[in-house]
Amino acid sequence: MKIIRTARSMTAWSERLRREGVIIGFVPTMGALHDGHRSLIRAARLRCDALVVSIFVNPAQFSPTEDLTTYPRPIVRDRALCREEGVDVCFEPTARGMYPEGFQTTVTVPALARRWEGEARPQHFSGVATVVTKLFGIVHPHLALFGQKDYQQAALVRQLVNDLNLAVSIQVRPTIRERNGLAMSSRNAYLSPDERRIAPMLSQALRTGRQMIVGGVNDVAAIERTMRQTIEQTPAIHVEYLAVCDPNSLEPLSVVTDRAVLLGAVRIGSIRLIDNLLVKMPGRKSRASPQYS
Repeated sequence: MKIIRTARSMTAWSERLRREGVIIGFVPTMGALHDGHRSLIRAARLRCDALVVSIFVNPAQFSPTEDLTTYPRPIVRDRALCREEGVDVCFEPTARGMYPEGFQTTVTVPALARRWEGEARPQHFSGVATVVTKLFGIVHPHLALFGQKDYQQAALVRQLVNDLNLAVSIQVRPTIRERNGLAMSSRNAYLSPDERRIAPMLSQALRTGRQMIVGGVNDVAAIERTMRQTIEQTPAIHVEYLAVCDPNSLEPLSVVTDRAVLLGAVRIGSIRLIDNLLVKMPGRKSRASPQYS
């Protein structure tokens, strides 16, 4: 496996392979790799001739009060996982390399970024959109894979690729979960044993909401109230939001008539967790919505 640290070298490597007709897959990450990342890498490996994984803790998507300095960076372990999975290149740029002195340009996707995670973390999605656009311009992949666990992020990436006519196909893969239902996340490592025991309440609440919709309940207020009550049985968990939304626009629904995405965010102590589930109202012919394969 090759380790590349500069944008110029990364682009040169990709352009040489593209001239030879090689299909390049790309999995962008912030490191601290887990089985969710492994599933993306394996899916990309099956679809592409060459595979790039980036490891870059992007400072632009952290606010001053967030955990940039303490975010886990187990680079030796991350490289070992990449080697095990047959990754061809690990792209490890520096913050200075990505944002050199005088850097001014940012990318925003205002409508998709204004609610939910965008409201809780105001500069987050501008940082995500900017770094993803830069990475696509550096790596020049044919296909890039993202996880459904970060549903709003994936929707935002799809939108910017469509809006900017970027020549990359986006595939979003299902959330990988621990045995207790907790969505895998690099931040799960922060949870204490007691916090880890109660953390699956978020996924349980979302499953309760999905069961209501599958059972024919379409009143969003009732669904959201029940999801919240499910979590509030555990006082140590603070609910930031639980919402039933349109899966494309992420705007809140009042009635479920077709497909919906259930979004949730909670805090357990100082740790913030997010999760989501896609659901379809039974017996309805559905309009087009995001494909998660």
